[in-house]
Amino acid sequence: MEENKNDIGIISEVGSGGLMNPDDIIKKMNITSGMIIADFGCGAGYFTIPIAKLVTNSGKVYAVDVLNSALESVLSKAKIYGLLNIETVRANIETIGGSNIKDRSVDLAVLANILFQCNDYDSVIGEAKRIIKDNGKIIIIDWIPDKVPLGPKFEHCLSEEDIKKLSIKNGLKIIKNLNTGNKHYGMVFSAIR
Repeated sequence: MEENKNDIGIISEVGSGGLMNPDDIIKKMNITSGMIIADFGCGAGYFTIPIAKLVTNSGKVYAVDVLNSALESVLSKAKIYGLLNIETVRANIETIGGSNIKDRSVDLAVLANILFQCNDYDSVIGEAKRIIKDNGKIIIIDWIPDKVPLGPKFEHCLSEEDIKKLSIKNGLKIIKNLNTGNKHYGMVFSAIR
């Protein structure tokens, strides 16, 4: 069977039950070979694995999670796909400096389905801002609160308006919205420095 060169991901393996399609979303992130990307709250690698394929071995993906089991899953998948450009980082991203990634060293920080699980949003956003380069971007993807019956509890979700207010408070500016399906919203930010 011939491999489809446009297929960057492995949605059948690491998909999200049809509620979000990481492959489609990643295609909208303008990721190129050689980029350095941090995936905060990487989980099983929904975004990490396909992103690592795009940045190739000239790039790097930091898979950041607080759970060892998640990081082990990412490493296992990386091994299956022969990806040598993923570095797992066990970290508490609710602390500035908690990721142990150098200041202003990544092109893109991805925060997908992570904020609803956090207690200190300011620190998570601050940590993402700390690690992105001056021309770097932050992508935030999370649950639309009124779509919650299929997702987390309503009171744990942040609306798009909440994220916009948090971004302004933390020195970010919105560049554009990102179409992420009908259960999630997505936004691309840059740092104001």
